Amino acid sequence: MTSRGSIRLFRFAGVDVFLHWSWFLVAMVEIQGRAGKYGSLTWNVLEYLALFLIVLLHEYGHALACRQVGGRADQIVLWPLGGVAYVNPPPRPGATLWSIAAGPLVNVALLPALTAVGWMNRNLGWGWATAYPNFYGLLRAIWFVNLGLLIFNLLPIYPLDGGQILRALLWYPLGRARSLMAAAGVGFVGVAGLFLLALMVRSVWLGVLAAFILMSCWGGLQHARALARLAKLPRREGYLCPECGAAPPVGEQWKCPQCGGQFDTFATQAACPHCAARFAVTSCPECGRARPMSEWMAAKSVASSW
Repeated sequence: MTSRGSIRLFRFAGVDVFLHWSWFLVAMVEIQGRAGKYGSLTWNVLEYLALFLIVLLHEYGHALACRQVGGRADQIVLWPLGGVAYVNPPPRPGATLWSIAAGPLVNVALLPALTAVGWMNRNLGWGWATAYPNFYGLLRAIWFVNLGLLIFNLLPIYPLDGGQILRALLWYPLGRARSLMAAAGVGFVGVAGLFLLALMVRSVWLGVLAAFILMSCWGGLQHARALARLAKLPRREGYLCPECGAAPPVGEQWKCPQCGGQFDTFATQAACPHCAARFAVTSCPECGRARPMSEWMAAKSVASSW
């Protein structure tokens, strides 16, 4: 899921928030399907909007935590099955763990606040349940939605937050590639369970979600294999990534966007040998960030002086 096919809503705290067009279609179906729960359809709309407000706060938790550890996060996309914060933390287990765990922690922080409102209504005689049944019903729905999202997100199924937290914890003993491979493997087992549950309860949306998670698990497994191959390659001396400090691998690991040819950018000084295109920045295979090659050499010089 990317911002393609999405509407830009706003920019806050350096993060662009997009809404996928399919959200409107699903919202209309869901709101109409739950008609009768409240005295007016307006309350159904408010309940659906509250769901995505919680999702948005959750995704901002990821984005702001990622920035706190020196990572990049500048885009959130909301879509019918939830939201995606595009975070790129430094390739370290601790930084990844905090970037992922911060999302569910937002839901944890919301629980006592929402619970306190319900407690005051019951014990202070506010009488919302009888005087304002629609408003009270909305508050109850928001409480259960927040709890449900928290529990579901903490399932150890990659790429849900629980699966990514598992991966970050396994990163310490297993390393970057093997931890992702293990988390993806656990994710495949979880996907099988979700498909079975979707069949049992006859839920189309749960089946669609399981299919999306299955594709993400497969992508994670492929990425883990690529990381494992990358880790075995010899490293080029004289250069360090200015972002993550990794030495670049030796070999044709870069692809020219002009002609599609593979080449070793450090052997050709950031020029494609096939079409002679030159590139102002060089991307790091380890962290994915791009900086001018002069900064790669400068980073090496600084490291050598230490």
